Amino acid sequence: MDISRRDLFRSAGVVGTAAALGGLGSLSADAVAGARTLARNPHATRGKILAKGPAAPGGWRPVVRADGEPYQVRTNLGIDAKHGRAKRRKPLIAFAQLSDVHVCDAQSPMRLEYGEQTSSSAYRPQEILGAHVANAMVKEINRIGRGPVTGKPFALAIQTGDNSDNSQYNELRWNIDVLDGEEVRADSGDLTRYEGVMDSNPAFYDRTYWHPEGTPVGLEDDRPRSEFGFPTVPGLLDAARAPFQAEGLSMPWYSALGNHDGLVQGNWNRQSTSPDYQAIAVGTTKKVLANGQLTTRQVTADPNRRLLSRAEWVEEHFTTTGTPEGHGFTGTNRTDGTAYYHFDRGAVRFVVLDTVNANGFDTGSLDKAQFTWLQALLAATRNRLVILASHHPLQTMTNSFVGNVDPQPRVLADAITMELLKHELVVAWVNGHTHSNNVWAHKRSGGGGFWEINTASHIDWPQQARLLEVTDNKDGTVSIFATMLDHGS
Repeated sequence: MDISRRDLFRSAGVVGTAAALGGLGSLSADAVAGARTLARNPHATRGKILAKGPAAPGGWRPVVRADGEPYQVRTNLGIDAKHGRAKRRKPLIAFAQLSDVHVCDAQSPMRLEYGEQTSSSAYRPQEILGAHVANAMVKEINRIGRGPVTGKPFALAIQTGDNSDNSQYNELRWNIDVLDGEEVRADSGDLTRYEGVMDSNPAFYDRTYWHPEGTPVGLEDDRPRSEFGFPTVPGLLDAARAPFQAEGLSMPWYSALGNHDGLVQGNWNRQSTSPDYQAIAVGTTKKVLANGQLTTRQVTADPNRRLLSRAEWVEEHFTTTGTPEGHGFTGTNRTDGTAYYHFDRGAVRFVVLDTVNANGFDTGSLDKAQFTWLQALLAATRNRLVILASHHPLQTMTNSFVGNVDPQPRVLADAITMELLKHELVVAWVNGHTHSNNVWAHKRSGGGGFWEINTASHIDWPQQARLLEVTDNKDGTVSIFATMLDHGS
């Protein structure tokens, strides 16, 4: 079931699938489902959640705490769960997934806020707080520290793409530094003031945008405050830009490339010369709406807004105080400019894919060389369950665009699904991109298959991560528990 990013998501799944693992016997499918939970206790299976409170007259809703939600059992793969498995099961691994963090330079000339008149996501009032939201999620993951079902400590965390918003160096740096636990200052250009669409500069004031500092003398209140009930919050812009000490994940963390990490605004290759995106990014001219008209304003240039190539994006992960060095990316990735890899943790092999088409567009696919690598890796895998991770889910793996940047033919959803279903060790694929929470079953003709676990974003409601736990039920089945996690606001 698809859920709108702006609607309250009320449930999610904890799942399992058919597999065979040496030492554990022949493993067949078990689907055990979960719930959106803010665990107040590291050992709780459900606690409190963040929810939308009652609407004010204009529609503004406060965020409130609400009761937790129960776990559900999913049986979409057609194999019944075995009775008594809760007493037998042995935890294999627990880990956290963060997706679509979208740490954003809200003052960048590359922002498209002027498109908000025709698009619902060109501008988000909350995007100035992306680094702070990520830090709040890190704090909550650390505080919980272990799987809420099994109690097994988290072995790792993984970001499944769109870690930054616009492929800019400074955005990626803020993202890495938040997860590493460095001092972070999510500010650019003139560090003494905010230069963007939310300030109260009367020359560039537009009612489309929320102005938390208030209305310039002689002008009308903006629509978010006058029509929807947004508050006035003096000092918010300066507080959002101020340096803060990030907590940093207390576990190793890994990354996958998303379309917003690898493409300008998640759609265009930076090598385009019409327009010259790099010149715009590091320049001084920012397009904005002012008094209902499209215009430009001059902002302070910042070389740290430069756009990164895939190779540069990967390389930046080796400048880190966190673990592991490179955050999954390897020497081969550095040499070849690729962004796919695998690593093993106990009984699980993680396979991290690069689903971004370097030629452009926001949907995903695999290049032929990567697909060949995946086929060989899966064929050679023995005695480990396989969990894939990527930015795009299969339903969006439709990008067949072949261009000069990457002339390789693209491999799309049907071919990828067919290949994965050949391998019983493949039990799950965790991903993001949709900014919503979904669980999809991919069933094999003889029974079993794998689960696709699609997790919401940090930039749009409900701003959630997911906790995943894999268990051996000691009866020929495995379970995957998935618990939704709200940040520690």
